[in-house]
Amino acid sequence: MQRVLIIVPTYNERANLPPLVEQIHQVLPQADVLIVDDNSPDGTGLLAEAMAARDRHVHALRRPAKLGLGTAYLDGFRYALRQGYDFVFEMDADFSHDPAYLPQMLETAQRQADLVIGSRRVPGGGIHNWGLLRRLVSAGGNLYARTVLGVGVRDLTSGFKCFRRQVLEAIDLDDVRSEGYSFQIEMTYRALCLGFRVVEVPIVFVDRRVGQSKMSGRIALEALLMVWWLRLRDLGPRPGGAP
Repeated sequence: MQRVLIIVPTYNERANLPPLVEQIHQVLPQADVLIVDDNSPDGTGLLAEAMAARDRHVHALRRPAKLGLGTAYLDGFRYALRQGYDFVFEMDADFSHDPAYLPQMLETAQRQADLVIGSRRVPGGGIHNWGLLRRLVSAGGNLYARTVLGVGVRDLTSGFKCFRRQVLEAIDLDDVRSEGYSFQIEMTYRALCLGFRVVEVPIVFVDRRVGQSKMSGRIALEALLMVWWLRLRDLGPRPGGAP
């Protein structure tokens, strides 16, 4: 049986965590959930450990400080590879990524893709509860990154993904430098450069239910600069974009 891991980074997500894990279990009962917590002041990490003690499909990785989204996923990827998982998801803890999409994304990865992106920017996808300015900034950032990198993926900043383990094995995880939005751009670009098949499936992204956004001006600026660093690096054959 193919093993599935869903990585959920957390920082002050105590209210969201139990209902999120419950919904994941409902749609993918055999999947495991790895909660990577950055020493949340609200006790999310302690809650994650308590959930893991009660449920064999839940695992907790507590980190000593707020070290960033990118390194949280990298630690999760390394865990997944050590433990022999076949498919590895990235997923937000705040319900902006609906667990109902998980089965379709997994089926697409099993059938036709090496990396599946839950995309807001293909037909059938969309965004709810964002103002006009935020929509324009997000759309412009994606267009900028696509243009600089010369790829066809429409939603380069999506953080809802499913990787085959072969993709994570092929990417030099120790060389990944990005955080925030640029981390999502970098992982997709590296997969394309290595010749892996990337497929976008439509999702509707809903702004977080509880808590505060982790987005900042520093993260946005990093994304603007990082695409040029990626474009100028020798990361393998030049990608032609995802079909």
